[in-house]
Amino acid sequence: MAVSRRTFLRAGLGGAGVLGAAALAIPDSLYPAALPQRGSELHTLHGDMAHPMPAVVGEVNHVRNGFNPTEMLTDFDGGMVTTMANGQVLHEYTFRVENKTIEVVPGVEFAAWTYNGRIPGPTIRVREGDRVRLTLLNTGDHPHSIHFHGIHPGLVDGVFDARSGVVAPGKQHVYEFDAEPFGFHLYHCHTAPLAKHISKGLYGAFIIDPKAARPRADHELIMVMSGYDVDFDGANDFYQVNGIPFHYDKHPIRLKVGELVRLYLANTLEYDQTNSFHLHANFFHYYPTGTGLTPTEFTDTVAQMQGQRGILEFSFKHPGRYMFHAHKTEFAELGWTGIFEVDA
Repeated sequence: MAVSRRTFLRAGLGGAGVLGAAALAIPDSLYPAALPQRGSELHTLHGDMAHPMPAVVGEVNHVRNGFNPTEMLTDFDGGMVTTMANGQVLHEYTFRVENKTIEVVPGVEFAAWTYNGRIPGPTIRVREGDRVRLTLLNTGDHPHSIHFHGIHPGLVDGVFDARSGVVAPGKQHVYEFDAEPFGFHLYHCHTAPLAKHISKGLYGAFIIDPKAARPRADHELIMVMSGYDVDFDGANDFYQVNGIPFHYDKHPIRLKVGELVRLYLANTLEYDQTNSFHLHANFFHYYPTGTGLTPTEFTDTVAQMQGQRGILEFSFKHPGRYMFHAHKTEFAELGWTGIFEVDA
């Protein structure tokens, strides 16, 4: 009987992944047969029957990776801010496309393409009507671009050729436009083959705040959902938010009872049709694309196609440990899971 790659990875019996043309041994300890009891305790929130979630043993080297998902949660980048002669606020950025090896789980490396050496790229944050000027330097060995979701001229759309922002290796391009409409958007590479460029890491979040600020939140968090196809066979081997599988399971996000959380959630996942977010023992207000100031539903689970995004607002009524994860078992078992640690 044929054994699928994902089943083999989950079995924790030695396993092997292939990175490029070279064999990559996945350590025996990566998926232990005996799972931590903590996961079993957490899942009692769903009922009397416990369903422990897998985890990985050890920690990736965040320093060598050059980014830490805990820090990325609240890392909003306004760029270099100045005021133009006409009074318009200008945000200037410089992004470098870099080929980089990322340790995605302990002992498993991934040949990534990155914006500024991290996955996802920096979270751009401006206000509606501000001017964005971004210089893209391509230090990689393939043509790359940045395609922004939003409203802007076709000549800065990053799609067709050098005039519209497709950048050859060793070249650079300046994208400049007014930020509109307000909401939660994305940017990503848009050169062929598109699935490869996105799946290898060229994506990030783009927040345009409304001119009249949203109500104050105690915590604003960013989560970009994605996956890793470590053997490049067109199917994902790991799933995660903010670049590293299982990170927020090992490093819970700390909150307090009654605090308002505003969570910017986006899906950039390739090779799977949908992704999702489920919050345990709580509900959230959901604002699709963040382009309205009134939520469209009050729920505990939301699904997103690739490129979809939205804003979630919630607070916890009770102290405790609460899971959040993709409501697709395979995604959760392969890394897309985390914990909110809520204090009184």
